[in-house]
Amino acid sequence: MTVLTTAQALATHGRGAVRHRLATRAWQSPTRGVVVTHSGPIDRETRRLVVLAAAPSGSVLAGLTALEIAGLQNFASERVVIALPNGGRKPRSLTGVEAHQSIHLGPDDVLHRTPPRTTPARSVIDAASWTTSDRHARAIVISAIQQGLMSTHQIREALQRRPTQRRRGLVIESVLDAAGGIQSLPERDFEEARVRAGLSRPIRQRRVQGPGGRYYLDVWFELEQLAVEIHGIPHLSVQRWDADLFRANEIVIGGDRTVTFSSYAVRHERDAVVDQLRRAAAAPRPRAA
Repeated sequence: MTVLTTAQALATHGRGAVRHRLATRAWQSPTRGVVVTHSGPIDRETRRLVVLAAAPSGSVLAGLTALEIAGLQNFASERVVIALPNGGRKPRSLTGVEAHQSIHLGPDDVLHRTPPRTTPARSVIDAASWTTSDRHARAIVISAIQQGLMSTHQIREALQRRPTQRRRGLVIESVLDAAGGIQSLPERDFEEARVRAGLSRPIRQRRVQGPGGRYYLDVWFELEQLAVEIHGIPHLSVQRWDADLFRANEIVIGGDRTVTFSSYAVRHERDAVVDQLRRAAAAPRPRAA
């Protein structure tokens, strides 16, 4: 192994050999109680092992660090994130470590591999709970699902084991949003914004025939001649993104006005949505060709 606790190094190589290799800098000790069995730079992977070796027994990599190992793209954390068993203390001699205590580190939530870490579903829930903003939390959940790191069923199971988890409701909403668009919104969410904006009753999923085939408008206001598109997820899929862009172009080319919102905005930024709906409805209509 490249990273050993001092006790492991002494047991394997003997006190004299360990002292000699450290003294000659063939090996290095980046923090108290840990030995790295080479003299070169400590890369990202080795640093994670150093943190675990310095942490209390039973600690595991967690949150964004565990998700990065699982393959999550675009959310790398500069800090090493670990979950400590209840009562465990963060290694004081190490910088760049984000530590969280947990009483739930059972076999359903931990992968006992090298390095030991929480499962992708548990890691997503923790990362969403520990991040600083609702928006970032939502992006983590949706991206992890969209990148295929876990199923929505696995996240639901993990949530059942964490009934008091911070941002639990937002995680559930984000899982629904991974299904995409207006279908994931409860009727009352958009309906409240419509009523406040003073718009007529709309048609949902209105079918339109364009040059490239049939497509659907998420919401269509006949009286106001206004289309509304609701995006449930950020488009990490190029094919899906292209399809939505072509659909949006067809709406505009056909002479219809359109406004676009995220499902998150409809739920949590209602005032801004209402304001834009009002102004869009009041804006001059395009002239007929």
